[in-house]
Amino acid sequence: MASQWRIRHKLLLGLALVMANMAMLLGGSLWGLLSYSSTMKSIDSKQDEQSKAEDVCRSVGELSRIEPKPPPPEQPKVLLAKLELAKEALEQYKVQLHSTLKRRRDPNKGLMEKQLVEALDQGFNDLDRAIQKAGNPTSISSIAVVRDILEQEDICAAIQKLVRTSDELRDQLREDIKQLIQDAQRPYKFSLVTMVGTCCLGVCLMAGLSRYFLIWVLTPIKKLHEGAELLAKGDFEHRLTVNSGDEMQDLAEAFNNMSERLRDIYRDLAHQVNERSRQLVRSERLASVGFLAAGVAHEINNPLASIAFCSEALDGRLARVLPRVGSEGDTIVKYLRTIQEEAFRCKAITQRLLEFSRGGEPHRESTNLVEIVQSVLDMVQHLPNARGKKIDFRPGGALAAWINGQEIKSVILNLVVNALDSMEEGGRLGIALGRRGTMAELVFTDNGCGMNEEVLENLFEPFFTRSRTGKGTGLGLSISHRIITQHGGEIEAASPGLDQGSTFRVRLPLGPAAPVREEKPKHAAAA
Repeated sequence: MASQWRIRHKLLLGLALVMANMAMLLGGSLWGLLSYSSTMKSIDSKQDEQSKAEDVCRSVGELSRIEPKPPPPEQPKVLLAKLELAKEALEQYKVQLHSTLKRRRDPNKGLMEKQLVEALDQGFNDLDRAIQKAGNPTSISSIAVVRDILEQEDICAAIQKLVRTSDELRDQLREDIKQLIQDAQRPYKFSLVTMVGTCCLGVCLMAGLSRYFLIWVLTPIKKLHEGAELLAKGDFEHRLTVNSGDEMQDLAEAFNNMSERLRDIYRDLAHQVNERSRQLVRSERLASVGFLAAGVAHEINNPLASIAFCSEALDGRLARVLPRVGSEGDTIVKYLRTIQEEAFRCKAITQRLLEFSRGGEPHRESTNLVEIVQSVLDMVQHLPNARGKKIDFRPGGALAAWINGQEIKSVILNLVVNALDSMEEGGRLGIALGRRGTMAELVFTDNGCGMNEEVLENLFEPFFTRSRTGKGTGLGLSISHRIITQHGGEIEAASPGLDQGSTFRVRLPLGPAAPVREEKPKHAAAA
């Protein structure tokens, strides 16, 4: 699941795991150090208590020995003096115990020590009373005075009690120190286990993060680097496949999109180079055709005019003698008519050649395209090739373009007649007029015989024709293309294929524009 996260989320997850591991390691270490420090401080205080308790035990033990032995009347004073020393040692222990409890260095809060100290205070009080009683002549007999004071039962019992209590206090402190040492083993072991486990976990964590960093970051970067090198070598077909679901996948998709765009740009540039080469060849060919057309037209027009004139004159004269010829007359008339038609046809071809060779910049003005198209349709609806075919013209409203009306009218007439020739009876020609940016666009769509790739490539070449009727000189579309480009417009031809109809798009500027050089028309590939 985490493999589909964004890189920033993966990095945050890795950072959180590393910080958690470090927190565990730091927590276990600090807890162990703090426990060790607390235990050492408690042991130090207890050792100070034990030293004071040893002094108490030593001073209490001195109560049972009086050396050198004084006379019995002096013994109470000596015993009282030693008793004061023992009490002083006990007070010093109390001060040390209070210091330990104040600094909270006793886990048991000194409960047993307090009880033993109270027992020692009580024992010292009992011993005081016994000594006072033994040393007071009014309260004891004269025999007691002369008797050894340490042999008296009350004093001996009080001293023994003090000795036992002080020994218990010393033993209790030893037990406390031993217990502190034992209690320190548990945090020590826990801290050791925590640190070792955390270190092992950290090693595994770093190994895992390094592996996933290699998979999520380094490997995609390596693929991107390899793809960039292949792209620099001109391999635009190479595609990166990264399914990480993060920014690396987005980057790989962006790289693939860039490769596709560069491939398309490269292909378009290659296509443009080829088209420019073809255009250059065509320009040279058109220049040659222009010179040839001008010369041929001037040289042929006069003979053609003579042939047409003579055939017309001969036709008129033969009208009077044909009834005497018989059946041969119809054949003679037919041949004369054929001579006239072919002569006028050749004359029309030379006239178009003259028009093709002429250049110049015709007069242009803002002209309503709807009126021009409608005038062409009014003219062609009476033609024989328009019978049984439907022409649908639906303008979106009046639209004016900066054109020469007569030239554009001839272009529209040529496109409409070609469309009608390409369709069988029942065919349909649709004409749409609209605005496209700063251009007016005319779209001619028919359901006729269509065109293949070869026809589309050579459609606007001079003398190229694939007319379904077998008629035509192949100059109509070349002249139309030249007229449109001289107007600063565009003409495009497209067809899905043979018997699938054709579409011609003509774009003309809405306002005045400087004349541009003739360019290769754009062809849409067959679907």
